[in-house]
Amino acid sequence: MIERRTLERVVEIDDPAGTRALAGALAVAARPGDLVSLVGELGAGKTQFAKGFGAGLGVTDTIVSPSFVLMAEYRGRLPLFHIDLYRLAGAAEALAGGLIDERQGGGVTLIEWAERLEDAMPAGRLDVLIEGTGDEPRRIVLRAGDPGYARYIEAVPAEFAALAAEAAEAAAERSGR
Repeated sequence: MIERRTLERVVEIDDPAGTRALAGALAVAARPGDLVSLVGELGAGKTQFAKGFGAGLGVTDTIVSPSFVLMAEYRGRLPLFHIDLYRLAGAAEALAGGLIDERQGGGVTLIEWAERLEDAMPAGRLDVLIEGTGDEPRRIVLRAGDPGYARYIEAVPAEFAALAAEAAEAAAERSGR
């Protein structure tokens, strides 16, 4: 019998440290050639996620948002290519600028504002959709684009799964009143 793998998980996070911790735990599942798309409003925590993911890969450099340089490369267990598309209009501009190249096949590529690549994104990726900004808790949806990325969903630590279950129960109770 073939085990059905879950392709989505929702996690509730209270603070930036939680976002970094979740991302660091997910980095354990990273393999060469992986693509992680980060989607969320300005201030949602995409760069916090990148910092945690980098730490999980063993990156010791300070990870900052590459908004002005568009891509930063870091050394860790796997190379980390951190791309920020905030200042670009769309996929054509990103592709023409050479932000996606063959070097990334040897590492992990994290793309902030990935929705700007539109249909140019391959199905094989992990989508990280971050809802919430400011001091409010975050709802993070992890979605594997294909079964090969389900390993990220399976890497979510039990304490995050438990927190998500508690948050879902609380929301159900509030809506039932």
